[in-house]
Amino acid sequence: MTLDELIDTFSFFDDWEDKYRFIIDLGKELPGLPDAAKTEEHLIRGCQSQVWLTYEAASGALNFHMDSDAHIVRGLIAVVLIAVQGRSASDIQQLDIEAIFGQLDLLAHLSVTRGNGLRAMVARIKAIAEHEAT
Repeated sequence: MTLDELIDTFSFFDDWEDKYRFIIDLGKELPGLPDAAKTEEHLIRGCQSQVWLTYEAASGALNFHMDSDAHIVRGLIAVVLIAVQGRSASDIQQLDIEAIFGQLDLLAHLSVTRGNGLRAMVARIKAIAEHEAT
């Protein structure tokens, strides 16, 4: 799914219960991480649930692999990955993910702790992009 398709699909739903279910369904489609990758080193701090992130850089693009122990968080991970997956480090650094969340009206419908966790994921991805750009 592309970012434009995500935004279009989100606008199709009238209420947040439907959007919430859609986010959870997106998370169900994510491939999980193997247990060997669910280490302290890959754990993202600041998330209410456990979230792990690994990545690889290939041909100028960053590919992220993420997993969580919570269904809704896996869905939020899917939203983030739709925005960043396969982009160059410089594209990710310039990407205004908060604006995307604004278009989806996402943060207004998450608890404060979930919103903070979402921002922690984005901060980790941006830090990786910064590291890879140098």
